[in-house]
Amino acid sequence: MKAWIAAVVVIAVWLIWPRPADPLPGFPRVFVWAWERPEDLQFIDPHSTGIAFLARTVCLCGGSVLLRPRLQPMRYPPGAVLMAVVRVETHGPLPPVDDAAGQIAEAAAIPGVRALQIDFDAVRSQREYYRSLLQRIRGRMPPGMPLSMTALTSWCESDGWIAGLPVAEAVPMLFRMGKGEQPARSFRLALCQSSAGVSVDEPLHEPPSAGRLYLFNPRPWTATSFQAALREARRWH
Repeated sequence: MKAWIAAVVVIAVWLIWPRPADPLPGFPRVFVWAWERPEDLQFIDPHSTGIAFLARTVCLCGGSVLLRPRLQPMRYPPGAVLMAVVRVETHGPLPPVDDAAGQIAEAAAIPGVRALQIDFDAVRSQREYYRSLLQRIRGRMPPGMPLSMTALTSWCESDGWIAGLPVAEAVPMLFRMGKGEQPARSFRLALCQSSAGVSVDEPLHEPPSAGRLYLFNPRPWTATSFQAALREARRWH
C-alpha cells in the first residue's frame, strides 16, 4: 500500500507540470515496457501506470513475414491499461506492405489492449516502406485506438521525416543510442514532444520535459526498481 501511495504522489507531480496537449487523453502518464521475459507487475497502480508489453516480434525476412508471438507470462492487476508493442526486424528483401501490416495490426485485437505501438528502427532506405506500413496498419485498427511508434532521436530533430505519419505520438528513445544520436530535453518536431523513453540503467544529464514517460528495465521489474525510477522522474521536476 505504501508503494502505491508513493507512486501516486510522484505521478501527481508529473501530471500538474505544464506541457503540450496530450495526444493520448485518458491514458496513464507513466508506462512500463515489459519485454520478452516473465514479468510480475501486480505491484503497479493501474490508475496511474500502464503497461506497454511486447506482444509479438515480426521479422520482414527474405520477402516473407515471420511472426514470433510473446512466449513469456505477464501478470498485472485488474484494470491495467495495456498497450501492445510489436517489434519489427528486417533481413533481406521486404515483403508486400499489406502482408506485413496484417500481421502487425492483429496485435491490436488482443483482449484488453487499448493502444498499439510499433518499434522499428528503419534505415533510410526503408522509410517509405515504413510510412506505407503505418498507413496500412492504421487502416486496419479500430478508429478510436491510438497508434504509437518509437523513434530515434535523429528522426525527431535533424531530418524530421516522420512528420505527417498517421500516429498519435513518436516516443524518442533516450537510451541505447547509436552513433549520431543525442538525448535532449525537448525536440523540434511536435510529434516527439509529448513522450519519451528512458532506461533505469542509463541516467540522463538532461532529463526530458515530456509529459508521458515509458520506462525500460533490462531486468525484470520489481516494486523496488519501479519506485526508484519514479523517484528519478520526480527529481527532474
